[in-house]
Amino acid sequence: MTNELASLSSELAKVVESAARSAVAVHARPRFSSSGAFWRPGVIVTAEHTVRREEEITVTLPDGTNAPATLAGTDQGTDIAVLKVESAGVALPTTETPQPGNLALAIGRSEDSGVNATMGVISAVSGSWRTWRGGRLDHYIRLDLTLYPGSSGAVVVDVAGRAIGIATSALSRIAGVAIPASTVNRVVDEILARGQVSRGYLGVGLQPIELPEHHKGLIVLSLGEDGPAAKAGIFIGDILVSLDGVAVAEPEDVQNVVESQSVGQTVRAGVIRGGEPRTLPVVIGERPRKD
Repeated sequence: MTNELASLSSELAKVVESAARSAVAVHARPRFSSSGAFWRPGVIVTAEHTVRREEEITVTLPDGTNAPATLAGTDQGTDIAVLKVESAGVALPTTETPQPGNLALAIGRSEDSGVNATMGVISAVSGSWRTWRGGRLDHYIRLDLTLYPGSSGAVVVDVAGRAIGIATSALSRIAGVAIPASTVNRVVDEILARGQVSRGYLGVGLQPIELPEHHKGLIVLSLGEDGPAAKAGIFIGDILVSLDGVAVAEPEDVQNVVESQSVGQTVRAGVIRGGEPRTLPVVIGERPRKD
């Protein structure tokens, strides 16, 4: 038993040592740093909620030196911030969705103590998940491990040293969450291309409503001034029953359709007005960014 434990301990130390080649400390807020990870050459990903300034950001690299970093962009919805640095760094290979019960390690770094590692298990995995901040993660991956104050932004790896995602304590009150690698890739792509993540919206306030013959729809209770729906001629009191041919019964259904389309594209809104069905073309707008 002693030899088995010693072997496990040695193997875990090797995983941490390997993953630490991508781990950095990010200095972008008062008091203490957060963690981050090289995701691509010259590109570091960290947790957006730990970035409290846009300028004078530095990172402590794996070799212990400090380097200036430029903020390429952030996405509050998925809690991802992207930094660019001169150093190429070492990006880890990624892995597909883990299974509940799989061991996982969060590998971070601080300027004072160096590499930080915490271990636990993946306690839950589900499909696409919308965060309370309005973003969508490709999977909900709940972590049963301790996230210390500087651990948000740490890279979460499996026992083979492959990146599962980026750790954050800001998306759930229950436990830490791993932002899946596929989501990180999607957000990084958009930020590097456009400087931000665009999210479509219709500019409507909706409430589910029961219709005859057990059908359902969404009654329009409010309209954003000069929003896409208002411009399309949708009125308060209209009942939205479909969007681009997809039946909608919950506000989430509408958001799913809107997110599947690009800003500027036209979708067909099926509404009932005064008992009569009609179809209105709506051009998807870009959701205003919150300060």
